Amino acid sequence: MDKPTIRKKYHELRREISNEKREEYSEKISERVLDFLKINPSIRHIHIFLTISRLNEINTFPLVGKLQHMGYILYTSYINPGSGVLDTLEISGSREFKSDAFGIPVPEDFTVVENTKIQMVLIPLLAFDERGNRLGYGKAYYDQFLSSFNHQIIKVGLSFFPPIEEIPAESHDIGLDICITPEKMYHFGHL
Repeated sequence: MDKPTIRKKYHELRREISNEKREEYSEKISERVLDFLKINPSIRHIHIFLTISRLNEINTFPLVGKLQHMGYILYTSYINPGSGVLDTLEISGSREFKSDAFGIPVPEDFTVVENTKIQMVLIPLLAFDERGNRLGYGKAYYDQFLSSFNHQIIKVGLSFFPPIEEIPAESHDIGLDICITPEKMYHFGHL
Protein backbone atom coordinates (compact mmCIF):
# COMPACT_ATOMS: atom_id res chain seq x y z
CA MET A 1 0.00 0.00 0.00
CA ASP A 2 1.13 3.54 -0.64
CA LYS A 3 1.26 6.20 2.08
CA PRO A 4 -2.00 8.00 1.18
CA THR A 5 -3.91 4.69 1.25
CA ILE A 6 -2.40 3.70 4.61
CA ARG A 7 -3.04 7.18 6.00
CA LYS A 8 -6.70 7.08 4.95
CA LYS A 9 -7.21 3.57 6.36
CA TYR A 10 -5.72 4.44 9.76
CA HIS A 11 -7.64 7.72 10.04
CA GLU A 12 -10.80 5.64 9.54
CA LEU A 13 -9.70 2.96 12.02
CA ARG A 14 -9.03 5.62 14.62
CA ARG A 15 -12.46 7.18 14.13
CA GLU A 16 -14.03 3.77 14.81
CA ILE A 17 -12.52 3.55 18.31
CA SER A 18 -15.07 4.54 20.96
CA ASN A 19 -14.14 7.22 23.50
CA GLU A 20 -14.20 4.56 26.22
CA LYS A 21 -11.78 2.30 24.31
CA ARG A 22 -9.55 5.27 23.42
CA GLU A 23 -9.16 6.08 27.11
CA GLU A 24 -8.57 2.42 27.99
CA TYR A 25 -5.92 2.04 25.26
CA SER A 26 -4.31 5.37 26.20
CA GLU A 27 -4.00 4.24 29.81
CA LYS A 28 -2.37 0.95 28.78
CA ILE A 29 0.10 2.82 26.55
CA SER A 30 0.88 5.25 29.39
CA GLU A 31 1.55 2.33 31.74
CA ARG A 32 4.02 0.86 29.23
CA VAL A 33 5.79 4.25 28.94
CA LEU A 34 6.10 4.41 32.74
CA ASP A 35 7.38 0.81 32.85
CA PHE A 36 10.04 1.70 30.27
CA LEU A 37 11.09 4.72 32.32
CA LYS A 38 11.36 2.61 35.50
CA ILE A 39 13.99 0.40 33.86
CA ASN A 40 15.74 3.44 32.32
CA PRO A 41 16.11 5.80 35.31
CA SER A 42 18.70 7.99 33.60
CA ILE A 43 15.98 9.37 31.29
CA ARG A 44 14.65 12.55 32.91
CA HIS A 45 14.00 14.91 29.95
CA ILE A 46 11.03 13.84 27.82
CA HIS A 47 9.38 15.49 24.83
CA ILE A 48 5.68 14.58 24.65
CA PHE A 49 3.01 15.48 22.14
CA LEU A 50 -0.20 17.01 23.44
CA THR A 51 -3.34 15.24 22.24
CA ILE A 52 -5.28 16.79 19.37
CA SER A 53 -8.83 15.66 20.17
CA ARG A 54 -10.25 16.12 16.67
CA LEU A 55 -7.67 13.61 15.36
CA ASN A 56 -8.68 10.98 17.93
CA GLU A 57 -5.10 10.72 19.14
CA ILE A 58 -3.88 8.80 22.15
CA ASN A 59 -4.74 10.85 25.23
CA THR A 60 -1.39 11.94 26.65
CA PHE A 61 -2.71 14.44 29.21
CA PRO A 62 -2.98 11.90 32.09
CA LEU A 63 0.60 10.81 31.30
CA VAL A 64 1.75 14.45 31.33
CA GLY A 65 0.26 14.84 34.82
CA LYS A 66 1.89 11.64 36.10
CA LEU A 67 5.29 12.55 34.69
CA GLN A 68 5.08 16.06 36.13
CA HIS A 69 4.17 14.61 39.53
CA MET A 70 7.16 12.24 39.30
CA GLY A 71 9.54 15.15 38.65
CA TYR A 72 10.36 14.59 34.98
CA ILE A 73 11.32 17.61 32.89
CA LEU A 74 8.76 17.77 30.09
CA TYR A 75 8.81 19.43 26.72
CA THR A 76 6.39 19.74 23.85
CA SER A 77 6.37 21.60 20.56
CA TYR A 78 4.21 23.98 18.67
CA ILE A 79 4.38 25.24 15.13
CA ASN A 80 6.02 28.64 15.12
CA PRO A 81 3.76 30.77 12.89
CA GLY A 82 6.71 32.83 11.68
CA SER A 83 9.10 30.03 10.73
CA GLY A 84 6.69 27.13 10.15
CA VAL A 85 8.93 24.79 12.19
CA LEU A 86 8.39 23.22 15.59
CA ASP A 87 9.65 25.25 18.54
CA THR A 88 10.47 23.34 21.73
CA LEU A 89 8.57 24.40 24.84
CA GLU A 90 9.50 23.41 28.39
CA ILE A 91 6.22 22.51 30.16
CA SER A 92 7.24 20.85 33.42
CA GLY A 93 5.11 23.26 35.47
CA SER A 94 2.29 23.74 32.97
CA ARG A 95 -1.12 22.76 34.27
CA GLU A 96 -3.43 24.69 31.95
CA PHE A 97 -3.70 24.17 28.20
CA LYS A 98 -5.79 25.89 25.54
CA SER A 99 -6.48 24.99 21.93
CA ASP A 100 -5.12 27.21 19.20
CA ALA A 101 -7.04 28.06 16.00
CA PHE A 102 -6.29 24.57 14.61
CA GLY A 103 -7.39 22.70 17.75
CA ILE A 104 -3.80 22.01 18.79
CA PRO A 105 -3.26 22.22 22.57
CA VAL A 106 -0.84 24.91 23.69
CA PRO A 107 0.28 25.32 27.30
CA GLU A 108 -0.63 28.63 28.91
CA ASP A 109 2.68 28.69 30.81
CA PHE A 110 5.79 27.68 28.91
CA THR A 111 9.32 28.65 28.05
CA VAL A 112 10.79 28.30 24.55
CA VAL A 113 14.05 26.37 24.93
CA GLU A 114 16.70 24.60 22.90
CA ASN A 115 16.28 20.84 22.51
CA THR A 116 19.73 20.02 23.90
CA LYS A 117 18.58 18.25 27.09
CA ILE A 118 15.83 16.09 25.60
CA GLN A 119 16.59 12.37 25.92
CA MET A 120 13.38 10.79 24.65
CA VAL A 121 10.68 11.94 22.22
CA LEU A 122 7.15 10.49 22.27
CA ILE A 123 5.84 10.72 18.71
CA PRO A 124 2.26 10.74 17.42
CA LEU A 125 1.62 8.57 14.39
CA LEU A 126 -1.10 6.89 12.38
CA ALA A 127 0.73 3.64 11.61
CA PHE A 128 4.14 1.98 11.86
CA ASP A 129 5.71 -1.06 10.27
CA GLU A 130 7.76 -4.05 11.38
CA ARG A 131 11.05 -2.17 10.71
CA GLY A 132 10.16 0.94 12.71
CA ASN A 133 9.12 3.16 9.81
CA ARG A 134 6.29 5.44 10.88
CA LEU A 135 3.49 7.23 9.10
CA GLY A 136 2.27 10.55 10.43
CA TYR A 137 -0.05 13.16 8.99
CA GLY A 138 2.13 13.93 5.99
CA LYS A 139 3.48 17.37 6.94
CA ALA A 140 6.98 16.11 7.93
CA TYR A 141 7.06 18.29 11.07
CA TYR A 142 8.41 15.46 13.20
CA ASP A 143 11.00 14.44 10.58
CA GLN A 144 12.30 18.02 10.62
CA PHE A 145 12.15 18.16 14.41
CA LEU A 146 13.93 14.81 14.89
CA SER A 147 16.64 15.76 12.41
CA SER A 148 17.35 18.93 14.43
CA PHE A 149 18.92 17.02 17.32
CA ASN A 150 22.70 17.09 17.64
CA HIS A 151 22.71 14.26 20.16
CA GLN A 152 21.31 10.74 20.55
CA ILE A 153 17.65 10.57 21.54
CA ILE A 154 15.24 7.67 21.93
CA LYS A 155 12.41 7.96 19.40
CA VAL A 156 9.24 6.33 20.74
CA GLY A 157 6.04 6.08 18.72
CA LEU A 158 2.68 5.64 20.42
CA SER A 159 0.06 3.67 18.49
CA PHE A 160 -3.37 2.19 19.04
CA PHE A 161 -2.58 -0.50 16.46
CA PRO A 162 0.08 -3.20 15.89
CA PRO A 163 2.60 -2.79 13.06
CA ILE A 164 1.76 -3.34 9.42
CA GLU A 165 4.13 -5.23 7.18
CA GLU A 166 5.65 -2.26 5.36
CA ILE A 167 5.41 1.51 5.02
CA PRO A 168 7.30 2.91 2.02
CA ALA A 169 10.24 4.90 3.43
CA GLU A 170 11.71 8.00 1.84
CA SER A 171 15.19 9.39 2.39
CA HIS A 172 14.00 12.12 4.81
CA ASP A 173 11.95 9.70 6.96
CA ILE A 174 13.32 9.07 10.43
CA GLY A 175 12.45 5.70 11.94
CA LEU A 176 11.47 4.75 15.46
CA ASP A 177 13.62 3.08 18.08
CA ILE A 178 10.54 1.80 19.92
CA CYS A 179 6.79 1.78 19.40
CA ILE A 180 4.35 1.26 22.24
CA THR A 181 0.84 -0.11 21.68
CA PRO A 182 -1.79 -1.14 24.24
CA GLU A 183 -0.62 -4.76 23.88
CA LYS A 184 3.13 -4.60 23.40
CA MET A 185 6.37 -2.65 23.17
CA TYR A 186 8.25 -3.11 19.86
CA HIS A 187 12.02 -2.52 19.62
CA PHE A 188 13.65 -1.82 16.26
CA GLY A 189 17.36 -1.81 17.04
CA HIS A 190 17.98 1.78 15.94
CA LEU A 191 19.59 2.57 19.30
